[in-house]
Amino acid sequence: MNRFGAAFSTNSDLDAAVEQACAAALVPLGGARPSLCVLFVSHEHKDGFDRVARMVRARVAADRLLGCSGDTIVGNGREVEDGPCLAVWLASFEEGEVEAFGLDVEQDGSTLHIRGFPGAGSAPERGGPVSLLLLGEPYSFPADHFLQTLNDGMPGMKVMGGMASGGQGPGTNALFLDDDCRHEGAVGAVLRGITVRHVVSQGCRPIGRSMVITRANENVVEELAGKPPLEQLKSMFEEAVAEEKVLLSKALKSGGLHLGQVIDERISQPQRGDFLIRNMTGIDSKSGFLHLGDLARRGRTVRFHVRDAASADEDLRHLLDGAKAGGAPGGALLFTCNGRGARFFHSPDHDAGALQQHAGPLPAAGFFCAGEIGPVGGRNFLHGFTASVALFDAE
Repeated sequence: MNRFGAAFSTNSDLDAAVEQACAAALVPLGGARPSLCVLFVSHEHKDGFDRVARMVRARVAADRLLGCSGDTIVGNGREVEDGPCLAVWLASFEEGEVEAFGLDVEQDGSTLHIRGFPGAGSAPERGGPVSLLLLGEPYSFPADHFLQTLNDGMPGMKVMGGMASGGQGPGTNALFLDDDCRHEGAVGAVLRGITVRHVVSQGCRPIGRSMVITRANENVVEELAGKPPLEQLKSMFEEAVAEEKVLLSKALKSGGLHLGQVIDERISQPQRGDFLIRNMTGIDSKSGFLHLGDLARRGRTVRFHVRDAASADEDLRHLLDGAKAGGAPGGALLFTCNGRGARFFHSPDHDAGALQQHAGPLPAAGFFCAGEIGPVGGRNFLHGFTASVALFDAE
C-alpha cells in the first residue's frame, strides 16, 4: 500500500518551518521511508534556498527530492498567497521506481540541446505505467520545445508539473534536486510502475457549436466552416440562449473569449478536455480574421470557450468528480496558475479547497506556477490559467 503525507509551515524562521512541516508530513507514513519528497518554498525564504533541500531531505530521509520556489504555496487545503510558506509532500511507494534527474540547456547556434533526461524506459520487470513530474525555470528552460520532443519521441508519456514562479528575473527562481539547489534548467522524476491520474482543468466552458478551420496562416484563423471567424462569432451570439449571450458579452469585454482546438481528430464528438484552449489575441474587424495565441491548423475542429470565475470553478469540480470515479486517491500534487487564486475567484483557497472537497480529504501540496504542464488529448502542453492535478493511488 502506498502512503502519503503533506504539511506546510508559515513560520518565517526557515529552520523552524522545516522542522514543523517535516514532522507533520511524516506522521501519516507510519515509519515508512519516503520514496519521494516534493518541496515547495516561497521567496520569503530565498536566503535559505541553497540549503533548504539538504535540510528537508536529511529530516525526512527521502530517497529522492524534487521541488521549486513559488510566489504562492499550496499545503493541503490552503493557498498561502502572502507571507512565508514551506510545504513538504511525501510519498512512500510500495512498488515502482522513482528516478530523479536534472536538465541543462545548451544552445549551438539556432539549435537547442537539452541534456540529462534519462529516458522513460518501462516499469521494472512486470511492466506498467510510466509518467513524469517536471518542474522548470521559466527564464532558462524551453518547456514547449522539450514537451514537443517528448510527445514525438515517447507518445503516450504523461507529464505533470509547472514552471517556478515569483522570481523577478533570470537566476532568481530556485529548483531543488536531492540535496542541491539550481537556478536554471529543470528538474523532474520518471515514475515507473506508479499509477497517476491526471486532471487538467483549463478553466473554460465550451460555448456554441464545433467548427472546422478551413483557412489559416500561422496563428491567424481566416475561415471557420467557410466563413470569416467574426461572422461565425456573430451568428453564434444570435443563436445563443440568454445565459450564453451574457457569458459571451462578458468574455468579449474582459478578454475571456478563447478558442479550443481538438488534439485528437479521431474523436467523433469532442467533449470537455479534448480541446487545447488558447487565448484570442485579437479580431480584425475589417477582414473578420481571428488572431490566436498559438498556431492555427487548417482542418482542425475548434470550438469557442469562455473563461470566468464561475466557468473555471465548474470545470475543475466536474473534472475532479470524474477522476475520483476511479477510486479515492491517496495523495495529490497541485500545479495551478498564478493568475487564479483569490484575485480571480474572490475567495481564498479555491483550487486547493476544491481538490479536498471533490477528491479528498488527502495529503496535497503544490504551488502557483508561471505556466502549468499537463496532457490534453494524449499530448503534453505548457498551459496558462490552468489547474493541473496529479492524483496518486493509495494501492
